[in-house]
Amino acid sequence: MTQLVRYGIIGCGMMGQEHLRNIALLDGACVSAIFEPDAAMRQTAKDIAPKAAFFPSVNAMLGSADIDCLVIASPNYCHADQIVEIAAMRPLPLLVEKPLLTDPAHIARLTQTAERYPAPIWVAMEYRYMPPIAALLERAETVTGGIKMLSLREHRFPFLEKVGDWNRFNANTGGTFVEKCCHFFDLMRLVLRRNPVRVMASAAQSVNHLDERYDGKTPDIIDNGYVIVDFDGGARAMLELCMFADGARYQETISAVGPDGKIEAFVPGPTRFWPGDLGAPPVPLIEISPRLSKQIEVHEIPVDPVLLNAGDHNGATYFQHQKFMALVQGSNTKTEVSFSDGLWAVRMGMAAQRSASTGQAVTLEG
Repeated sequence: MTQLVRYGIIGCGMMGQEHLRNIALLDGACVSAIFEPDAAMRQTAKDIAPKAAFFPSVNAMLGSADIDCLVIASPNYCHADQIVEIAAMRPLPLLVEKPLLTDPAHIARLTQTAERYPAPIWVAMEYRYMPPIAALLERAETVTGGIKMLSLREHRFPFLEKVGDWNRFNANTGGTFVEKCCHFFDLMRLVLRRNPVRVMASAAQSVNHLDERYDGKTPDIIDNGYVIVDFDGGARAMLELCMFADGARYQETISAVGPDGKIEAFVPGPTRFWPGDLGAPPVPLIEISPRLSKQIEVHEIPVDPVLLNAGDHNGATYFQHQKFMALVQGSNTKTEVSFSDGLWAVRMGMAAQRSASTGQAVTLEG
C-alpha cells in the first residue's frame, strides 16, 4: 500500500493556497498541519483544507504535528530563517518556494545549513513543469542541434496584492529580478546545461505602484527590464520582462535557436484573468521551425481545466508535487530542483539587480 504523505504548510497566502488546492488533487496526500499568522489567510486555508490542524508558530508545528514533509510558502524574506529553524529542530523533506533567500549576507549560512541537511531540499520552480515548457525542454536539443541563443519574454500583469503588500519593496523581495525572475534564470541553466559567467541588465520602475505609499514610502520594485547572460561554452540568453502588459495573449514566450532550427513555447497567463467576453482562453503551444525545410509545425499542449483552476501556473504546481511526493515516498530518489539550482537562480537575479543599478556587467564564478 502506498504511504500517505502528510504535508505541513508554512504560509497560506496566494501561493500557499495554490499548494493546498493542488495537494488536495493528489492521490495519497493530505495537508495535516498549517502555520499561517494572518487571520484572513488562515480562514481561507481552513476552507481549502478543513481537516488540517493549525499551529501558532513554525516551532509549535514542528514539535507536535504528524507530518512527513514541509512546504515553505511564506514571504520571501522569511525563507532563510525558516530553513535554518527547520534544520535545527526537525529536518523533514522540504519544498521551499523561490527565492531561497533575499539577502546576499545569508548565502554562506544557508549553504552550510543545506550541506548538513539530512533530507531533500527541493526548490519550487514551477515554470519547469508547465506543459508547454516541459515539451520545449524535451525537444530543444534535437530541434536546434545544440542551443546557441535562448530568449525568454514575460509580458504580464503587475505584482498582485499580498498580505501587507510586502512585495512592494526590494528589502522584502530581493528585487524583481530575484523575486519574479529567478524562475527564468533557473530555466536558462536548465535549457543550456551550463553555468553563467556574466550578467548585464537594464531596468526601471516606469509605470506600476508609483502612486502607492506605505508609511510614507513609495514602492521601489522595478516593473520592466532586459537581462543578457553569457554562459560557459559561449551560449547566451536574454530575458525581457514587462509587468504592465496585461493585454498580452501569451504571458511567456520562450525561444531556443541552434544551427538546425528553432523551437518556441507560448504560455498563457492565469485562466482567472482571461476576460470571459473574449471567448475561450488561449491554448498553450509549441512551434518548431527547422532551418532548412522551413516546414513549421505547431502543436497545441492543452492543460486539464481542473489543474488550470487549481492555480496560476498552467498545472505546473500539481506536476511538481507529483514528483516531490514520489521523492518523499522513496519511489523517486532524484531532487530535480536542488538547493544549488535554487541558489544559482538567486545569484543570477542578484547579479541582474546589481548590474541594472550600476550600469556595469557582473561576473559570476562557480
